Amino acid sequence: MSLTLHFHPLASYCHKVLIALYESRTAFEGRIVDFADEASSAELFALWPVGKIPLLRDTDRDRTVPETSVIIEYLDRHHPGPAPLIPADPEEALEARLWDRFYDLYVSTPMQKIVTDRIRPDGNRDPHGVAEARAMLGTAYEMVERRMGDRRWAAGAAFTMADCAAAPALFYAEAVLPFSGSHPNVAAYFDRLAERPSFKRALAEARPHFHLFPYREAIPARFLEAQ
Repeated sequence: MSLTLHFHPLASYCHKVLIALYESRTAFEGRIVDFADEASSAELFALWPVGKIPLLRDTDRDRTVPETSVIIEYLDRHHPGPAPLIPADPEEALEARLWDRFYDLYVSTPMQKIVTDRIRPDGNRDPHGVAEARAMLGTAYEMVERRMGDRRWAAGAAFTMADCAAAPALFYAEAVLPFSGSHPNVAAYFDRLAERPSFKRALAEARPHFHLFPYREAIPARFLEAQ
């Protein structure tokens, strides 16, 4: 098989790429990386010494493709699905790329700061950094709330790479700083994402690993049982 994805089923950025792969119906081999097992992660580090997942390897083109947004652009160009994840119109494409970066930088990044701080040893936690992350999430929610009042998907009428980024970002963000009771447009948008078959599949594959998530007790009950 040409495409191999090095990933972990629990990781939000891996969900982003999995959603894109499932949307495009692209065949690939998945290789789960366990960073606690040197043998499991050795191939990843050999291909990309930075050691970040997900990482896509395309043997037919002899390309190693890191970084989620670049992976999705690569898939859209070389392994396109029935509907593009990056619009053909240049202005619409810019909008998709902008909101892709928005969800990565201003939802996923502060969410991950809050999550990783919970598993730090006592004495090494960063309450100031966590407070800043919560404030950033709050700002992001307000922006999404205003934006999603009159649109279905993040960048407009069509599902794009921005929605691939938004789905896992909002899923985990709801657990660390809930928006469902305070931001109805954000909640309604997330409900639409949660009904997307590609995202349902990614969450189903993550479910056996939810016990590893530091805020597992805050995952909404509707996601804890097979649907």
